[in-house]
Amino acid sequence: MKTFNLMLNSINDVKDFVNIVSKYDFDVDLTSGRYVVDAKSIMGIFSLNLSKPIKVEVHSDDCEPFMKEVDRFIVE
Repeated sequence: MKTFNLMLNSINDVKDFVNIVSKYDFDVDLTSGRYVVDAKSIMGIFSLNLSKPIKVEVHSDDCEPFMKEVDRFIVE
């Protein structure tokens, strides 16, 4: 499992992120406060507080191609 934080600053960022995540078979969860949603769900992502970084949990050990694709959203 891999964990990192990301920021989705616009509707297009959310749409692009969901399109990337949807290409992969493994599960990805987004956590904001006490809420956890499936990263493949646009409606779920919009229910989160997008003004703060969101914690991402990738449930796979083989996720390097995915990490390269979402690199532009990652924050420290």
